[in-house]
Amino acid sequence: MAQKSDSSPVPENLDLELRRGVVVLAVLSQLQTEQYGYSLKKALADQGLEIDEGTLYPLLRRLESQGLLQSDWRMAEARPRRYYVISPEGRRVYQALSANWRTLTRVIDRLVQPAEVSDGDPGTA
Repeated sequence: MAQKSDSSPVPENLDLELRRGVVVLAVLSQLQTEQYGYSLKKALADQGLEIDEGTLYPLLRRLESQGLLQSDWRMAEARPRRYYVISPEGRRVYQALSANWRTLTRVIDRLVQPAEVSDGDPGTA
C-alpha cells in the first residue's frame, strides 16, 4: 500500500489495517470518470494515497464482480487498456459509504481529540 517510514511509531500491520478500510471508498471516488489502472493508481497517489498494483488490480476485479464497476478494453497508445468506471449500483454504494465515512470521521475526531490535547501536540494521534 503506502511507503512506510522506519521512524513511524505505528506497527505496519496496524497501519495497513486502517488503510485497508478506506481503499474501496477512495477507488470509487476516483472512478466517477473512466480511468485505466495506472491512471487510477497515479490519481490516488497524487492525492496522497499510494496503493500497490498487487492491491489495486485484484480490488478492481472484485468490485467489478460485485457489480460496483464496469469496464471495457480499448486500444490506447498502441496497446490495449482496461478502462473502469463506477456503475449505477456502485454510485449508490459510494454515496452510502461516503455518508458513513463522514459520520465515522466526526465520531473518531471527537474520540481522539482529548488524547491529542493531553499529549500537548495537537498534530499527533
